[in-house]
Amino acid sequence: MLEPTTLAALVIFAATYAFIAIGKIPVYHIDRAGAALLGGSLMVGVGVLSVEEAYRAIDFDTITLLLGMMIVVANLHVSGFFQVVNNWIATHVRHPIGLLVAIVLASGILSAFLVNDTICLVMTPLALDLVTRLKRNPIPYLLAIATASNIGSLATITGNPQNIIIGSLSRIPYTVFAATLAPVAAIGLVVTTLLIAISFRGEFFTREALPKSSVPAPYDRPLLLKTVFVLAVMVALFFLGQPVAMVAILGGAALLLTRRVKPEEIYREIDWPLLVMFVGLFIVIGGLEKTVITPDVTSAIGRLHLDNSVVLAGVTALLSNVVSNVPAVLVLKPFIPNLPDP
Repeated sequence: MLEPTTLAALVIFAATYAFIAIGKIPVYHIDRAGAALLGGSLMVGVGVLSVEEAYRAIDFDTITLLLGMMIVVANLHVSGFFQVVNNWIATHVRHPIGLLVAIVLASGILSAFLVNDTICLVMTPLALDLVTRLKRNPIPYLLAIATASNIGSLATITGNPQNIIIGSLSRIPYTVFAATLAPVAAIGLVVTTLLIAISFRGEFFTREALPKSSVPAPYDRPLLLKTVFVLAVMVALFFLGQPVAMVAILGGAALLLTRRVKPEEIYREIDWPLLVMFVGLFIVIGGLEKTVITPDVTSAIGRLHLDNSVVLAGVTALLSNVVSNVPAVLVLKPFIPNLPDP
């Protein structure tokens, strides 16, 4: 017979993750962030966790790092940095395959150091406008942004939200993480370029040249230079082994000290719902860890052979496609420390 708090934790966890997987509840207009916050609040409200335990369940390094990187990306966006990159591609690339390579490299490299979700959001309308003006088939280029942003983002801790969580919880040094996964990302970018080119042979295997297409890219030069400089310093400090969360939030805070942009413009660019979802999910998983993840449960999960990298990769891939990447990483979090080589 389950204890009432254990049963409550299981129900809250299952309901929260079911909503995240399905994406909606009939009649109610609640999103994933709201569902995660509701689940976390219920963990406290029904007594699974105390308020203090809920606070301790939140990994503030993860939240701080993500917020800092969002502020940096917001400044890049407001300064016109991405428009400048897009215009450079438009004026220097003269063949469809070159355009594909340029979009893959831009999306992949930028995603390696900035959060990939944002790169998808800012690059998609710019690339769509460019290929439309060039009278090209937009589908392969949009697929290139989606795939290259995801593949490039795995190269570093700051590439995507799930990497941020893994880096924060594991304390793996930024340099070690990048040295291990950057080669994998580079190979992935080459593979995705080849697959897209082969899948759309009529678009890329042609002698047809692209017409010159240059649209003035409005940008704030002082803000752009300042933001790029701050980002370069941050990346250097990351590789020098400085605390990633501290560096990110200091860099973001430094960029808020400006006379050129009102803070409201930057705040509008920040993905606040994602931060709320992180907080809620940390508390939901904290409640599950306290009441459900007993030694017996951990042992039972261990019999699934999660210590086998192929099995773990398959389970992670399945969960990521059902409930999304971040919830998948968080639900696996309680089990990984108990593996032989966590």
